[in-house]
Amino acid sequence: MKTRMTQWVLAATLVCGVNIMTSCSDDEVIIVTPDQPVVLNCEKPDYLKAGDKVALISPSYYTPMENVEKTADVLRSWGLEPVVGPNVGKVVDGKYAGTVDERVSDIRWALSDPTIKAIICNRGGYGTIQLIDQLKLSELKASPKWLVGFSDISTLHGLLTRAGVMSIHGTMSSFLAKGGTDATSTLMRDLLLGKVPRYEVPAHKQNITGQATGTLVGGNICTFAPNLGTQADATKGKDLILFVEEVEESMHNIDRQMRILQMNGVLDRCQGIILGEFTDCGTEFTYESVEAMLHELLKSYNIPVLCGFPGGHGDVNLPLVMGANVTIDVRPDGATLQFNIDGEQQQVNTANITVPETPAATRMRLAGKIE
Repeated sequence: MKTRMTQWVLAATLVCGVNIMTSCSDDEVIIVTPDQPVVLNCEKPDYLKAGDKVALISPSYYTPMENVEKTADVLRSWGLEPVVGPNVGKVVDGKYAGTVDERVSDIRWALSDPTIKAIICNRGGYGTIQLIDQLKLSELKASPKWLVGFSDISTLHGLLTRAGVMSIHGTMSSFLAKGGTDATSTLMRDLLLGKVPRYEVPAHKQNITGQATGTLVGGNICTFAPNLGTQADATKGKDLILFVEEVEESMHNIDRQMRILQMNGVLDRCQGIILGEFTDCGTEFTYESVEAMLHELLKSYNIPVLCGFPGGHGDVNLPLVMGANVTIDVRPDGATLQFNIDGEQQQVNTANITVPETPAATRMRLAGKIE
């Protein structure tokens, strides 16, 4: 009996650890190789200085121009010069901030202008998944600049991490328009200007103790989990510190997304996990919290889990440097999160940051969940 074997099968036999299976046809052998993780090595963009230009763009849902104008005023108060993207203010299909081409065009405009030193996204919502195949990693790498945003902007963080450029998971125009004087905004400003936070986080009953170092990836789980296998999938890296947050999702959907990550080997590649805010999420199970549910899933991995980091859709959304090498130290009395990048270190005790609670309906609107 003659066995058919293609060139890729022949090459696969040289790889250590391959699995050999016979197909339904007796004369065919299929060799399956494990999916190899990619190496993530991200460059830190230059920090800003007074007078630098900052682009305001809308890659997802549209933002009222009133918010954009208020954000521009905040940037001016910080000594920076705002520049509004050419297509900002457009509305397509009732929600999107322009067509796919227009939104991509504004990203390219901000990247290609050498006088623009950073990019702040106006809002999340939905739409960046439509941009994945429109952007090349090489063009993102060619002009490394800080890009700031969260929620649906998690897709762009994934793209930039895969391209080898750090970015900032942080607040956007929808929140900056409130005045820009709260800790969420000022810590993001400080980070852009070169003051790197070292976070001290209170103890949490669902923490799993330990210390780990790795590349920070993730964001909004219902945004980045569907990107598995695409060029925006930063979870394909190895030695990961995975950050997860969510807003107004059921417990079962959060569990579903985590198990999708698990079945794709992502959790096996994690050195540690940071659980951020799970704002207005479901309580349909008897778990006392989303963190308690995820604790049960994660405890067998024997990696540190830092719970309760104030990042995501809550009223405090502290900045994180995505793509950076970070160290987490989770102890019985609390935890620390340190970014292993250059810059002036700034100690931040998250327990000391409090703000009046924003109504749930407002949070949902800013997240793009409701009108």
